[in-house]
This record gives sequence, C-alpha cells and structure tokens, in this order.
Amino acid sequence: MYKNKKIIIVQHLLIWLVLFSIPFVLSYGQELDNNRLIAHFLIPMLFYAIIFYLNFFLLIDKFLFSNKTVVFILINLVIIGFFILMKEFIEDNYFAELIKKRPPEDNREGPPFKLFLYVQMLSYAAPLLFSIAIKTTKRWVRTEAEKKEADNFKLQTELQHLRYQLQPHFFFNSLNNIYSLVDISPDKAKSTIHSLGKLMRYLLYETSTELVPLSKEIEFMRKYIDLMNLRLTDKTTVESSFPISEPQTKIAPLLFISLIENAFKHGVSASKESVISIDMITNENVVIFKIENYNFPKQINDKSGSGIGLPNLKKRLELLYPGKHLFQQEIKNGIYSVYLKIEI
Repeated sequence: MYKNKKIIIVQHLLIWLVLFSIPFVLSYGQELDNNRLIAHFLIPMLFYAIIFYLNFFLLIDKFLFSNKTVVFILINLVIIGFFILMKEFIEDNYFAELIKKRPPEDNREGPPFKLFLYVQMLSYAAPLLFSIAIKTTKRWVRTEAEKKEADNFKLQTELQHLRYQLQPHFFFNSLNNIYSLVDISPDKAKSTIHSLGKLMRYLLYETSTELVPLSKEIEFMRKYIDLMNLRLTDKTTVESSFPISEPQTKIAPLLFISLIENAFKHGVSASKESVISIDMITNENVVIFKIENYNFPKQINDKSGSGIGLPNLKKRLELLYPGKHLFQQEIKNGIYSVYLKIEI
C-alpha cells in the first residue's frame, strides 16, 4: 500500500512538472516580472489543476467511463472555454499594465485569433488528456489485478475440488484392500487399518498447503507401498527406489500416489507372477517418477476403484505445472509404463 502511494505521488509530480513547463514554452522569449509570472504562469496553472482534478475525481468516472462521451466532451469544452475567457478577463482588468510595459520590439501584431484560440485550447486540453491517461491506466491495472485474482481464485477452487476428490478416492480404494483381507487374514486387516490411519492423518492435516516437502511425500508413498504389500502374495514382487530428499525441496502434494495406486490395481494377479517397479530420481529442480508393472485388465467385478485417479492427476498437472511437466504412459509387450517429469 505504501509503495503504491509513493508511485502515485511520483506520477503526479511528473505530471505537474510537465504542465508547469507549458506556460514557459508558450511565453518563450518574454521577460518575466512578478505580474507577468502571476498572469501568464500561476493563473493558468491554477486552471490546469482545476481541469485535471475535476476530471480525475469526478467527470471521467461519471461520464467517460459511463459511455457518455459526448456529454463529457461538451462539459470539458465549456470548462476550457470558460477558463480561457477568465484568463483574458483577468489579464485585461488586473494586468493591463503588462501590455503598456512591453518593450517596443514586442509591440508587434499578435498571432491571428484562430491560431491564438487553438494554442490556448491545446494548452488547456493537456491536463485533461493527462487526467484521462492516468485514470485509464489505473482502471486497466485494477481490471487486470481483479482478473488475475479471479483466475487465481478459480484455480485454487478447482485444485481444492480435485484434492477433495482424490482423498475419498484414495480412502475408498484402501478400504477395498482392507475388505479383501478381513476373511483371509484378520491380523493383517487390523495392521492395515492402523497404517491407513497414519496415511489419512497425512492426507487431512499436512496436504492442505500449496507445497509440501518432497521428503514427506516420499515417506507417505513408502508407507502406502508397505500397506499394499500386506495383501500381496509371493507371486508379486515390488521394487521401489526413492532419493534421500532434502527438506527444502518442495512439490505439490499427492501427485504420485494415483500412479502407485494404479500399479497395484492393474499390476497384481492372484494366479500369475508379476513385478511392480517404482523409481524416483531428483536432479536439482527436476523430479522424475517412473513406474512399470504387468498389465492385467480389470475385471467387471473388481471393486478396486472408480478410475478417477489418472484423469485427476492430469488435470492437476495442467493447473499446477503448465509447460513444466511431461507425462507419458504406454503398454508394450504386456508391460504398462509411466514416465512423469516435473520441473519444480
């Protein structure tokens, strides 16, 4: 706020510096005494100030920005014409001696009336144009700021919606996994519920910020992988590799969990051997995340989720890292692979 006020003060000082120079330009070559200074400089400056601030604080908003341009022009023509007549009246009645005191070489015929009128009109139009320029610029800056704020609010609302959509999705999938363990191994089911509680605590209390330490995301993924391992048989091998991330490295939360969920959902078979490979690499401001798993098509009676995880991820990447991410996925020789690169 203080910085904005300083900018406004500097703008007004520059404007009045320019306006103050106009009478000097118009009176170039004339000797100035006190009376001449008052008649030709101070009185016009007073009129300039009135025109400027009358338009700045009242007329531009009321008429020009309200699409009453004709009325705005007519009012300013009347004001300018009035001040021109006032200036001539004051000079003729209170500073008439200025004409008598002119040196002989100055007693030459003045400019034609039309030229004199044009020059006067232009000089009085200058503060009007400055006022319009500044007011229009301020309005444009304010409009752009409001537009940016609205866009940011819309972005945050959409991201919040996606995050809220992701949490129930994650919880639903985890409950399905626990459900499958209840009859097979009650002890594992209890352990899974305990682990799920820790994961949900992270989801609810530590992912509400725009960025989280990458180290916490890695810890969350490790815990989730351990949770999923409880329901796997010896037919599935899980290989994972994560870097030792520094706490100052930050990233948007919950970007990778959908990919891991997807790997466990489609990469595990009760009758066939399979491998799930999860790998994360960090290099300065780049995070690379890769997953490979066998692809076993989802059965109709599969209760492992609704399939919103990947669309949700793609949308969040577009909003959070526009032009700063690369997401690729393919199925080749029965192997599903995902490659995600993010510039943070």
